[in-house]
Amino acid sequence: MRALVATWRLARLVPHVLHGLWIVKRRFELMTAAERHGQIQWWAIKLLRILGIELKAEGQALAAGHLLVANHISWLDIAGVHAVLPQARFVSKADVKHWPLVGALVEGAGTLFIERTSKRDALRVVHQTAAALQAGDCVAVFPEGTTGPGPEMLPFHANLLQAAVSTGAPVLPVVLRWYESGERFSSSARFIGDMTLAQSLWSIASAKGLGIAVQILPSVMTEGQDRRALGETLRSAISARL
Repeated sequence: MRALVATWRLARLVPHVLHGLWIVKRRFELMTAAERHGQIQWWAIKLLRILGIELKAEGQALAAGHLLVANHISWLDIAGVHAVLPQARFVSKADVKHWPLVGALVEGAGTLFIERTSKRDALRVVHQTAAALQAGDCVAVFPEGTTGPGPEMLPFHANLLQAAVSTGAPVLPVVLRWYESGERFSSSARFIGDMTLAQSLWSIASAKGLGIAVQILPSVMTEGQDRRALGETLRSAISARL
């Protein structure tokens, strides 16, 4: 029965993704920023609904000129955040750009791509992030650098936090928790180890009672902060809420 449900969900997902690509390629350049954000939020909410994912949101969604920092569990974390904060421009690892269909979608949403193994490229993205924050954008990062199991967070890499420290932009901590029937921390949503995107999609589409809780915490000021100490403060705040 779960296999039939998963197949139906994935069949509905294909036209939704193609529709999103059409919007990005044909309509985005004709839209205002507010209109683009509206389309991003609509698309993300419908994506979660198609996959049978419940969305719970808590906290004040004001994030202009903020650096958004969140824990990282699934490649679908971006959709969860966009369903609540569609103005967020994510910093993502460069290989996501080459994922079939998904890469074009996240690029169209204004994602900044980074080669995580290159210190020079990390510096480039720090400068890009700083410029975006000064322009009033909300830029979102996953300081863990990769996806984790959920309850236990990985260490934070503080490099990208320098963009907020340098510009004095506040940081908005966001707590993401995936859950499902019988599990406070979902195992189906995890995207870890050698799992492929196709395997993850099937696991998510097959899950029963899957949901994501997005909790926005109070902003943290960065003036006079050391980026490593700031990273520990943010990690502790998110971990405590998990």
